[in-house]
Parts: sequence; C-alpha cells; structure tokens
Amino acid sequence: LIPSLIEDDHNIKCLDRFFFGNKFLSSKQFEENLELIRDDIRWFDPKILQDVDVVIDLAALSNDPVGELNPEKTYEINHQGRARVAKLSKEAGVPRYILASSASIFGQVEGIADENSEVFPLTAYSKANRKAEIDNLALNDEEFTVTALRFSSLFGVSPRMRFDMAVNEMVLELYKTKKITVRGKTNQRPFLHLKDAVNAYKLVLNASKEKIAGQIFNVGTDEQNYKIGDLAEEVAKSIDVNCTLELGDNKDHRSYFTSFKKIQDVLSFSPKFDVAYGAKEMFTALENHEINDSLETFTLKWYKHIISDEHLSKEFSIDGKLL
Repeated sequence: LIPSLIEDDHNIKCLDRFFFGNKFLSSKQFEENLELIRDDIRWFDPKILQDVDVVIDLAALSNDPVGELNPEKTYEINHQGRARVAKLSKEAGVPRYILASSASIFGQVEGIADENSEVFPLTAYSKANRKAEIDNLALNDEEFTVTALRFSSLFGVSPRMRFDMAVNEMVLELYKTKKITVRGKTNQRPFLHLKDAVNAYKLVLNASKEKIAGQIFNVGTDEQNYKIGDLAEEVAKSIDVNCTLELGDNKDHRSYFTSFKKIQDVLSFSPKFDVAYGAKEMFTALENHEINDSLETFTLKWYKHIISDEHLSKEFSIDGKLL
C-alpha cells in the first residue's frame, strides 16, 4: 500500500510497532516521501496527526488466531486503540478516516451477506472489528468523513510476506510437499488479491465525500467467493505440478459468502487478479527464492517467539511494554 501511495505522489507518515521489521520501508527509494514512526496507537502523541489529510487505520493484531492468543489485548488494540485514533484524528482536524475491517465479522451466515446483513462475529478479532466499526462510524459528520472497509481474506506476494492465510498457505504446502491439506472443505470465504485491496483503498481515498461518508463497503468480488475445498482445487489446477489433495472437515464455524455489489456500483471497483494468478505468482516467487517461509511469515508463531525470547521482547518493547 505505501509504495503505491508514494507512486501517486503522496507523502506518508507510517506509525507502527514494526514487530516484523522495517527493512523494506527503510530503503532509500522511499526516504523523501516516508516518515517511519515507531509507536503504538494506544499512546502515541496526537501531534503526529497535524497536517494529515487522511488516516488509513490498519493497526491491529491481525487475524483470528492471534486475537485468541490474548483476547483482552485484542480488544484494547483493535477496538479501543483504533477508536482512539479516529477520535484524535477528528479532534486534529483530519478530514478523512478509513478503517480496515474484515468480512470475518459476518461469522456464520446462510446465503450471501451484504453491508446491511446482520453480523455474527465469533472471535475476539472479529468482535473487536465490529466494535471499532460502530464507534468510529458514529464520528462521521460534515467535517470528518469515516469509511469502513470489510476486506475479504487476502492473498498474494508482498514485501512483508505472510503464509498464515489460506491461499498463501496452500501454495507453500504445495511447493514443499506436493500436497494441499484442507480441514474445512465446506467452509465458505471470499478472497481478494492484495493488489486489488490496495486499489480499493485508493478508490476510497480519491472518492467524493458524498459517496463514502459514513459508509461500510464489503471489499472483494463475487467470483472469488469459494468453498475452501474448491479453493484448494483451484490452487492445484493453476500450478502445473502433480499434487495430492486431502480434503477434510473441521469444527470451524466461520463460514460466509459476501456480496460486493455496493462497492462495484458506488466506486466501480473491479478486481483484476484472481486466485490462479496469485497462486502462480507465489509459486514462481518460491521457486526463484524471492520469498521464503521464515518464522516472521507466520504471524502467530512470530508473536509467540517474541514473547518467549527475552532479547526480542526487550528489543520490541516501548517504554517497557511489549503488548
């Protein structure tokens, strides 16, 4: 997202804990347009928000398993922390605030869920997302435009690579073992390439206030609503290697298909990169050793490692606080 915004001639302040490092963002290509601020949304100095035109709020413990590691901290960061960011943004006179939410707040839904459907968040992560939506959208007014984006499950190659998301995990397993194992073949989820996610942010960033003020948008494409078993078959089909599929069931109750008609109609959002593209892109990058499955690419494992390693805990703490 940041390189793409810089390409569009934006100047960026990036506030983050940098638990996963900042090597890529520290490179010389960005230094004129990017200020890196190592801080925490729960206690940063509001002066940072001076002369800011838009806040894009992605700060969070970033998925369901990590959220369950410490539900109390998940609420503190993902709900209360982001509510603080929105409130301080409004007080600082920032005109526009975009909240990164998640389609996971739908939980378990029969049929196809749109932005007006009832939500059934099942995990600390999804419950905190919903609470942040409610609190932050309530701040929307004539001077402060608030928009919430409920993203599909993302996939694709990125500078901060992750292999703890469904498509990426499948491609890695296929690359390493010539096998894809699925534990919930009938579970339903929407998927989206991260390049298309970046484009969605940019569409909202550039949209007129009338189109986005106080609005929630599901972000994805109807064509990429998949049952997980079908997703595995699509990944296997797109990569030209012999592969074994092991399709089983599990007790994961998260299952939902999502409608994306609103974002298509209002913002003309049209994703360009499908699962086959993303799977091939990732497999090739693995073959060429452009990416690898280091410990940091598994969010939950990396957090657990930081917590258990005294040296890393100290290195990543701010004023003696790790999480």
